[in-house]
Amino acid sequence: MTTNRIFRALANENRLRILGWLKQPRRHFPPQKDGDLVKDGVCGLLIARKLRVSPPTASEHLKILAEAGLIRGKRIKQWTFYKRNEPQIAALKKAVLAQI
Repeated sequence: MTTNRIFRALANENRLRILGWLKQPRRHFPPQKDGDLVKDGVCGLLIARKLRVSPPTASEHLKILAEAGLIRGKRIKQWTFYKRNEPQIAALKKAVLAQI
């Protein structure tokens, strides 16, 4: 986890929305044909639709979040499903609170 990547990831409103939605995926997304919303994560296409952006734009947001270690992607068939990396988020919270 590099501080620069994390703050870059968190500096965008759409990426913050994604993190919030992924915290309670069943509340924010419809059931998926493949993959469980909680166990496997949310399909990138559903995230793009909810953001009202193109799949490549959503993919860029998801890539930045993944590079920061805040989410993890899982391939199922030809799709990538995303979920929060809770241990990494907890470590980030702890590190920030330690500096305050």
